[in-house]
Amino acid sequence: MLLLSFLALPRSAHRGLKPPSVAFGIEQVSFVFFCVFVVVFVCLFVCFVFVLLAMPPAAAQHANGANLVQASSPLSEAREVSFGQGLTEVQDHSAAEFYEGAAIHDLLVALSVDPAHGLPDATASSRLAEEGLNELAKSKRPGFCKLFLMQLTNVIIILLILAAVASVAIGSIPSAIAILVIVILNAGIAAATENSAGNALEALSNMTQPEATVLRDGREEVVASNTIVRGDIVVLGTGDVAPADLRLLEASDLKVDEMPLTGESDDVAKVAKPRSRESTKLTPEDMVFSGCSVTQGKARGLVVATGMHTRVGSIAALLAGQQKAGYCNGCLPDTSSGMTPLQASLQRLGMLIGALAICVCVVVFLVGLALGTKDPNAPSAPGWIYMVLISITLTVAAIPEGIPLCVTISLASGCSQMVSRHVLVRRIAAVETLGSASVICSDKTGTLTEGKMRAVKMWASGSDYEISGTGFDPSGSINHAGGLEDGSSDIGVRTTLLAGLLCSNASVQLEVGEDNISRWVPKGNSSEVPLVVAAGKLNFTSALAEAEFPRVVEVPFSSSRKMMLTVCATNGKACLGEGGMALPRDAQFVACVKGAPNWVLESCSRWIGPGGVVEPLGAAQLEQASMTVDNLSSQALRVLALAVRPLPELPFSTDDDAEVDGNQKMDMLCKDLILVGFVASIDPPRKGVPAAVQAAYDGHIRVVMITGDYLKTAAAIASDIGILTSTEGEAEAIDCLKLRPDGEYLPDAEMDLLTQNARVFARAKPEDKLEIVQSLQRQGLVSAMTGDGVNDAPALKAADIGVAMGIQGTEVAKGASDMILTDDNFCSIVGAVEKGRIIYAGIQKFVAFIMRGP
Repeated sequence: MLLLSFLALPRSAHRGLKPPSVAFGIEQVSFVFFCVFVVVFVCLFVCFVFVLLAMPPAAAQHANGANLVQASSPLSEAREVSFGQGLTEVQDHSAAEFYEGAAIHDLLVALSVDPAHGLPDATASSRLAEEGLNELAKSKRPGFCKLFLMQLTNVIIILLILAAVASVAIGSIPSAIAILVIVILNAGIAAATENSAGNALEALSNMTQPEATVLRDGREEVVASNTIVRGDIVVLGTGDVAPADLRLLEASDLKVDEMPLTGESDDVAKVAKPRSRESTKLTPEDMVFSGCSVTQGKARGLVVATGMHTRVGSIAALLAGQQKAGYCNGCLPDTSSGMTPLQASLQRLGMLIGALAICVCVVVFLVGLALGTKDPNAPSAPGWIYMVLISITLTVAAIPEGIPLCVTISLASGCSQMVSRHVLVRRIAAVETLGSASVICSDKTGTLTEGKMRAVKMWASGSDYEISGTGFDPSGSINHAGGLEDGSSDIGVRTTLLAGLLCSNASVQLEVGEDNISRWVPKGNSSEVPLVVAAGKLNFTSALAEAEFPRVVEVPFSSSRKMMLTVCATNGKACLGEGGMALPRDAQFVACVKGAPNWVLESCSRWIGPGGVVEPLGAAQLEQASMTVDNLSSQALRVLALAVRPLPELPFSTDDDAEVDGNQKMDMLCKDLILVGFVASIDPPRKGVPAAVQAAYDGHIRVVMITGDYLKTAAAIASDIGILTSTEGEAEAIDCLKLRPDGEYLPDAEMDLLTQNARVFARAKPEDKLEIVQSLQRQGLVSAMTGDGVNDAPALKAADIGVAMGIQGTEVAKGASDMILTDDNFCSIVGAVEKGRIIYAGIQKFVAFIMRGP
């Protein structure tokens, strides 16, 4: 069209007139400018094509973080000699993982430390000089000015800048100003949004406390956490935060909050000498990792890794080197998070416009010269001057200057609209990326489910019961299964729930929130809360239980023994609570045990039968109990067994209670138990999740659930919410052990075969998320990944859209994400995808309208 309109221009007959000398000078300058303009256009176009062709298809699978890891020292060399493998040989794993299998004696010898006296001050000082401070490598964030300049490096913006320069050359100053204003506004909005985003590496650095207690030269002293070195003996107490990765030397009733690292909300029991090392555990029982806080007990630990060698340090190395798939720095409008589908489309459009502009410019100039076209207002001037101006004018007119500003404003507007959908957008490009999402990988707990474990079924006196209610509210009823007959007066029911209350440390309290609405708020272990809430439906409260049956002994739950035990004084009561099991006259105490059904059943010799009568636990009754457990477990319910034992006296004195460890107490008291019942709990699906999952499938988006639960439990929950259909069953549910059968992840091709159709990943570790998202990206899928723990940060960073939890999420996860769910609800993701698609479609329509022209 531009070329045809040029052919209608008039041609002058005065071709032999010589222009004035002054005009000749202007002509020379114009001609030089035109040549430079064309050369610059061609060079930029060729450079961008070369960059796109040379651009790697995806970011490296694992950033080794070599520039961030401490330099090797004589100590690390000694460790290599002692154990045959050093940190340099395990670049993708933390030093703490390496130390997990080594014997304590070998570690003490390798680190040259006496556990009774600690390191000498001189040794600690020399190691500090060799190894450096115990802190993570600092990551310098680009300032606003750099971010602003980075927004000017994509094709369309460069075309607009050149168009502004050309407008000045031809004397169209208003046009140049208008174009530059658009460029500045676009870059300013994008840079401001990027600059406001948090930094995951900074959040990682703030996880530890500034000081810690260590044993040096035989005395305990408080030192700065960043001066701790490998070989130090660290003393931990309740409330302390581990300053480095520790191998436990001593531990007394120790529990650690590992939620910042693993995302699991339950406190983890730790011991110095574990009975076994289960590969399915998220963390070893004898390790305490940097940044994890002690919630109960005390301990001493040997520092085996500091700074970037810790498990948190390995995450920092991944974060520092992790880039998005298809990464191309400087693409519009978000320069740090890779090229989104919209950015790629606009990049191609910009190169196409640039190529066409160059072609039109050159063709118009050459055709004009061939036809001898003259300026009708200055027929005496040479024709090529006029053609230079015409070519530049047509080129400037061909550039759609409204596209960048429209895209940025649309995305920025989308960010504000997302807030009403409980989505806080941290990076502006994530809005349209969501609209292109083809798979959503979601956590189960708290995202697909309510995150509120609730007792829904129980078994007592040989009968099944259903427990009604919602959330943590203790109101509700207990009825016989399949009917409305009240079961709250049954002796077995009342004994079971009171025993669960007496063997729990959790509680629920009615609190008024900031919105002046009263809510029941749980306190304590999430596995115990359902027992406390269920007991509340019978008017059994923690305060009442403590008053009537004061606790005298407690053995905390341990993952090695799968049970918890408490001993309470009966104060001469004839029965275990109002309407409960009758107690022998000589019963001064009652032991209450809760735990895994198979462990508890092994210690039981009697049970409460129909009518509340205590009977021997024969083979038939044991088979009935086992079948009940299997039936409840198959429904994705978490089952706890409750048992009691009346005691005329304690087998040990409470005066020397500290001299008898937990295992000895268990051995003395966990025998000849009376099985009183089972309580089955579930974390129910969030309201609206099944409909949201169906809406995602209707929009051709695959939903994938990633959970730490066992395969059968995960498959049952996925079926309940519609992720798995009845015909698929467990066919599309994968145990993550298959991804790493020998401790190492499968090759890419085999990994992709496993993940291409999977919708459920069970027994997943946070590290598995990174492998899963990279596999999906290799298959050309645009992936959204949710996460809340520190270990989720690399996967959030690698995903096309990283989605952090606003309530349960750590600051590290939020800093690595593209957006935050302020309500931790899966439905919010699907709503955001819908909004992203609307915005994407609107931008497509606008670009089509601009390119079509009036």
